[in-house]
Amino acid sequence: MYRIFKTFLILALALLLAGPVLAADDKPGKGVTVKPARATWNTGYFQESLVRKGLEELGYKVKKPKDLQNPIFYLTLTLGDVDYWTNGWFPMHDAQLPKNFYDKAEKVGYVVKAGGLGGYLVSKKHVEEFGIQSLDDFHRPEVKKAFDANGDGKADLTACPAGWGCESVISHHMDVYDLDKDINLIKASYSASMAETLARYNAGEPVFFYTWAPNWTIFKLQPGKDVMWINVPEIIPSDAQKGKEQYMTASGIEGAVSDPIKLGFVVSDIRIVANKKFLAENPAAKRFFEVFTLPLGDINEQNTRMENGEKSQKDIDRHADEWIAKHRTQWNNWLSEARKAAL
Repeated sequence: MYRIFKTFLILALALLLAGPVLAADDKPGKGVTVKPARATWNTGYFQESLVRKGLEELGYKVKKPKDLQNPIFYLTLTLGDVDYWTNGWFPMHDAQLPKNFYDKAEKVGYVVKAGGLGGYLVSKKHVEEFGIQSLDDFHRPEVKKAFDANGDGKADLTACPAGWGCESVISHHMDVYDLDKDINLIKASYSASMAETLARYNAGEPVFFYTWAPNWTIFKLQPGKDVMWINVPEIIPSDAQKGKEQYMTASGIEGAVSDPIKLGFVVSDIRIVANKKFLAENPAAKRFFEVFTLPLGDINEQNTRMENGEKSQKDIDRHADEWIAKHRTQWNNWLSEARKAAL
């Protein structure tokens, strides 16, 4: 009996002593100030807010993120002036990395695998009606006529405004696939043009547009339900795309007319990129970066809320809080993984 009582006392004492240690482990980042950066495009703000909130729950003090252009961020990261961002697009950003980048920094985890993609979409109803599979189908007189909203004899494509990177790729496609005489490129304000596209869709009319992900456009017109991604006839890279041909075809894309699909644009993984010294000194943060991931549809939904006017930092942080509340079990599992890494 005495031995049992003695064992009980030892266990109770061990638990009592372990209490403060366990509490300390709950905040492995306590006392550490983190310097994040953020991309200049607002479709990437949501994941920045979420990751920042995760680090704060781990005890880190996270500064307001610096908004930086891609090449400036990657150089600043290697110098140690910032610690991470959630807006790496690879392989798209590979050419923007400074020399010896991987000596000082690394890519961690996947926010969204194949989440950074672009291509052409057509209303699903008309894909099925006309058997549309690729841009090649817009040579056909009956297809051109159906998608000709202004009566000029060409199919209307909601494209990219002048000066955008996607504009040069679309122009390249019109040239190499001999589509200039078949397709009229609408290059006005993208938001205004897409608003008109959405109105035509809601009226039951054919729509044909370029877009990218993450984006509000494919939340309001959802691939597989409302619209379909279509192929380019063959992969013919522009000068800027050469060497990345293998990334211009993708598999497992929801709402594609084929699998794999030849998108004609480089498909990128969205990843966190961080300073190596920061990762080595903060295993909890590194593990959180590794396990954190987002469904592309959730980013598209949040981007739609910004497009509808909820675009202040207060709004974005509220969107992040709502996402965390909705996914609390998964969120707690990520935090638990991060805390274990710090032990």
